[in-house]
Amino acid sequence: MKMKVHCLCSNSSGCVIWIILLFIFKLVTILFFMHQRIAHIALVVRDYDEAIQFYTEKLDFQLLEDTTLSEDKRWVLVAPTGAKECCLLLAKAANEQQIASIGNQSGGRVFLFLFTDDFWRDYNKMLAKGIHFVRPPKEEAYGVVAVFEDLYGNLWDLLQPNEKNKSLKEQ
Repeated sequence: MKMKVHCLCSNSSGCVIWIILLFIFKLVTILFFMHQRIAHIALVVRDYDEAIQFYTEKLDFQLLEDTTLSEDKRWVLVAPTGAKECCLLLAKAANEQQIASIGNQSGGRVFLFLFTDDFWRDYNKMLAKGIHFVRPPKEEAYGVVAVFEDLYGNLWDLLQPNEKNKSLKEQ
């Protein structure tokens, strides 16, 4: 069965031009207006429940999801209150290589950066909850920062960026 396509243009070359223009518009839209983001960062943990307890009770993160996938695997997402983009995927170590990475996912460097709108409020609250800071607060060119470790030893920056900070301050 043949279908006839009727062009609204006065001639077929006009239709070809419109098709080319639509293709160019779509290409420009994809290249210049595409939105990508990091949705989750996997953090290898020893135990789901102890990690959930630490992040929700010590750091005041929100438990966004805790879904059982199998007998040994869960989909656990946590994020700071008010976070709109990225969150942590707590992933239980499943083999010896992963177990060896717990607490050292970045080879001893600061791994994660927790931005705050009030450094001293959060720093004092974290101290009161027993968070161990490995580097004291310091005024840097980009803001006030201190380094703490999570329950496994991963290093984090607690950071209140200043107006000179070129990274994303708010979502």
